Amino acid sequence: MALNELEPLEGTAGPWGCRWKGVLEAWYNFLIQNMGEKDMMISYQCEVQERAAQPAMSIRTRAPVQELGQVLGKSFAAIRQYLGELGEEPAGPPFAAYYNEDMQDLDVEIGFPVSRGLPGKDDIEASEVPGGKVATCLHTGPYSEIEQAYNALSRWMQDNGYEATGAAYEVYLNDPSETPSEELQTQIAFPLKTA
Repeated sequence: MALNELEPLEGTAGPWGCRWKGVLEAWYNFLIQNMGEKDMMISYQCEVQERAAQPAMSIRTRAPVQELGQVLGKSFAAIRQYLGELGEEPAGPPFAAYYNEDMQDLDVEIGFPVSRGLPGKDDIEASEVPGGKVATCLHTGPYSEIEQAYNALSRWMQDNGYEATGAAYEVYLNDPSETPSEELQTQIAFPLKTA
């Protein structure tokens, strides 16, 4: 809703017309200031979950955000190929773990969960997605709009007294080569510090 959509209220008969315009205008400005216009359009269900540790096969690398799609694709393909050589299948959807926020030099771990510990090869390493409590939400839509989910989850954590360990996980629940961008689903999870 844009502010100009409030204009018809000004001509409303009775003493409430102009007052309600002022109230709505103040509320709208508050929401824009505290959430941003795009964040107002999407609501995220945020929650805390307890997760078990999960063995994984992953590649840890650094890349600028502009090259991230290509780096993720190559890494996922290399890990899938190696799992195939071992006669293994992923135990779940692919993930990326981000260990910093430097968009020109992201420290990222890219991988798949596996059912048991497996040997590494070259830059593919045996790893583990840590267990414990995580704050999480589901983003549905293009990857380019995922920042809205991060903002919503961060606000929710702050409002509820939770603190992240510093890592952020994205789990890609469907395949971008087979799914329209507006239907892509990404689970975001922040491992939480224990009290």
